[in-house]
Amino acid sequence: MSAFKTLDDVDVRGKTVLVRGDLNVPVEDGHVSDTTRLDRLAPTIDEIADKGGRVVLLSHFGRPKGVTPEFSLKAIVLPALEEVLERPVAFAGDCVGPEAEAAVKALKDGQILLLENVRFHPEEEKNDPVFARALASLGDLYVNDAFSAAHRAHASTEGIAHHLPAIAGRLMQAELEALSAALEAPKRPVLAIVGGAKISTKLDLLGNLVAKVDRLVLGGGMANTFLAAQGVDVGKSLCEHDMADAVHTILGKAKAAGCEIVLPVDGVVAREFKADAPHEAVDNSAIPADAMLLDIGPKSVANLKALLAETKTVVWNGPLGVFEKRPFDAGTVAVAREAADLTQAGKLLTVAGGGDTVAALAHAGVEDRFSYISTAGGAFLEWLEGKDLPGVAALKR
Repeated sequence: MSAFKTLDDVDVRGKTVLVRGDLNVPVEDGHVSDTTRLDRLAPTIDEIADKGGRVVLLSHFGRPKGVTPEFSLKAIVLPALEEVLERPVAFAGDCVGPEAEAAVKALKDGQILLLENVRFHPEEEKNDPVFARALASLGDLYVNDAFSAAHRAHASTEGIAHHLPAIAGRLMQAELEALSAALEAPKRPVLAIVGGAKISTKLDLLGNLVAKVDRLVLGGGMANTFLAAQGVDVGKSLCEHDMADAVHTILGKAKAAGCEIVLPVDGVVAREFKADAPHEAVDNSAIPADAMLLDIGPKSVANLKALLAETKTVVWNGPLGVFEKRPFDAGTVAVAREAADLTQAGKLLTVAGGGDTVAALAHAGVEDRFSYISTAGGAFLEWLEGKDLPGVAALKR
């Protein structure tokens, strides 16, 4: 039995359903530049509306200081949402008070209403109980479909669940089921890939993962720091030399937990940090003093492909090299495509998340070939760190 309720557990017909989505979409030149979050929210909205529920959407947008016109959901987000849903969406110029109440009252079964940016009220981020109660008074049921905001204990993500029956929307359900399959009850062996620039920002993550996975693969500047702490001269590579003690602490935790730390055995180096810079592949013992490691090398790629063939579950957060600059994307692309091929063959469960990770996997052309790719940034990372997410905990009460 699931620890939380879903749309399968409730009858929404004739009810006003408050849906907390994440409409905090990227905008360029006055238009939504990426509709992924809208696309992933659409199934929940459509299902409730099609079953005769009255959908009232709540979301934040940006970081406004009070009522700020450029952060209104009306001008940019509303038209994009209607286009994705292919149905009309009404709008109210506030999320509480007389205007919101009148707009909700005017809704008929199967209709959809978007309320104005909840962050126009400072009480939202303070998780003010009076504000949460005011939001809750607008509906009969609360559906949280914003996993990407679940690490925030705000009024619309946590507080409201104290006042209404709270259930997970389809996106939240998919996220929680994928994450549970990856780390809470995984098929083993489990391999985690963690890349990125600095270990100082991911100490909690590494400490939690070594206790849960069988192998931890490190890439990027993070791997350089581990190599340097073990005596490898990494030249001018990005490296946190002052984190050597932290590296040895993590290595000790990994050994105690029976987790193998996998580091690159070779790398692609260049003297300039730019696309198409002259480069060469070298073993760890031959990194030039005046060069930078910008990608894992061909031996490391072959090693990771062999490890993937022995693995049942992969959790991925962070690229293995500077994938934004060719040809230093080659290692990340090769490993991502191998993981995708094994996933499609039914041999591997792959769960990935985090902003750079999503971009790297899209660059590799595998964003639709992994088992699940989370669009959540901070929430995905905090979940990997083993932290309780307030928005998720509220669904489990």
